[in-house]
Amino acid sequence: MLKSLANELLTDSVLNRDDLIVVGVSGGADSMALLHMLLKLNSSHDWSLKLHVAHLDHRLRPGDSEQDAAFVQAAADDLGLPCTIDRRDIETLAGKEPSGIEETARRERYAFFERVCLKTGAKVLALGHHADDNAETILQRILRGTGIRGLAGIPRVRKLSPTSDIRVVRPLIGTTREALRAYLANVGIAYREDHSNASNEPTRNRIRNRILPQLAEEVNPQVAEALTRLGEQAQWLEEYLRETVERTFDTLIVSRTDQVLTLNADALSRKSRIVQTEIIRLAYRSFGLGEQDLAFTHLVSALDLIGDPASGRQTKLPGGMTVEKRYHQLIFSLPSDEPRETIAPEIAIHLPGHTVLPIRRLEIDCTVREVTPGEIPSLRRQSGKLQEFVSFEAVHPPLVVRARRPGDRFVPLGAPGSKKVSDFLADTKVDPKERPRVAVLCDQLGPIWIIGHRLDDRVKMTALTRTVLQLKAKSLEP
Repeated sequence: MLKSLANELLTDSVLNRDDLIVVGVSGGADSMALLHMLLKLNSSHDWSLKLHVAHLDHRLRPGDSEQDAAFVQAAADDLGLPCTIDRRDIETLAGKEPSGIEETARRERYAFFERVCLKTGAKVLALGHHADDNAETILQRILRGTGIRGLAGIPRVRKLSPTSDIRVVRPLIGTTREALRAYLANVGIAYREDHSNASNEPTRNRIRNRILPQLAEEVNPQVAEALTRLGEQAQWLEEYLRETVERTFDTLIVSRTDQVLTLNADALSRKSRIVQTEIIRLAYRSFGLGEQDLAFTHLVSALDLIGDPASGRQTKLPGGMTVEKRYHQLIFSLPSDEPRETIAPEIAIHLPGHTVLPIRRLEIDCTVREVTPGEIPSLRRQSGKLQEFVSFEAVHPPLVVRARRPGDRFVPLGAPGSKKVSDFLADTKVDPKERPRVAVLCDQLGPIWIIGHRLDDRVKMTALTRTVLQLKAKSLEP
């Protein structure tokens, strides 16, 4: 099992061999199996993972929850691992909000995990969800009513939040509950049993204890496997749809400011209904808003505007956003008393020559010249935050400066592979409010310089470079 797990984690880029990981440990079978399996990778597969145990006592089971916390602390001590334990009165907190105990507990738990990750410097949070959890989640979403994204179930890897550079990983999502319990029994690892799981409240427990067993007995003995296969195929479709929508979204943008996004409504109306839906979702997210309050009814109300021949109709979305159909445009706007600063239009760059970018308060000089191989090391040493030298032979003019777009990718100079520009900016700790203003210099193949941050590896100077393009940016005087 460990060999298979190690291969999966590396092949799917879930973990690196030397990650610093915060492991969420409840004391139950699943999280204890995860903790011990990650440790075993170090001793049996020559990994060097650094683990930090994290446990939140929800105080929902008086007596038992304190014992769970003590058990986790003792387990971490026995393994020689650092451990952080905190406590939150979830019942009291939930009584002050309409979200209910389950959602309050989940929110507080992830907020706690984020605090531990930030304190320790960990970029990875590992949780013990497994294949049966995934099947239960998919069935619960089907019964509540869900779309394709909901059918995809629990993702193996995701960001902790849209703007976070911390990844939530679930290494055991392909392993069954039965296999994990067998592993614990074989190696003699103790764990705590949460007796509340035997109750048929809340709904999740009824699905686990009654509905899935009944379906397995009367309909399909492999119902859990069938649900996880459905989730896997939905995930493939969702990934394809996301890539398609991100490419399409770029072509629909008419203009963009800090508070207003204008899309071509006529072109959008010719897309399929599912693409229209995901375009609206992406437009909403592009303002940095989370989707937790964005319901299907909100999406439908915005969809209805696209094909409406009338002008001036509008609808409201969560977060104070207004969507208005104005003639041939669909306009997304957020309320603001501040002046609106245009940040999206492309500006052509003179090559060679001098270009002023007043919107971005920058000016750029482009100089092309011949070089000898012996000059290249000196030019590399002159490169810096606002000056770069690139191989002109690798550049595909014309050049433009624009804002980053959804789906933009490049290979940061010196990095092992490509990365989304948005992920790069998050990883380099660029303030989320400043990311829309970052200037991206592009040729016909895409980004070549995230100005002030990093060059694309494909245009770097090599021993074969004979013509160099010098790029020099400078802030405009106020």
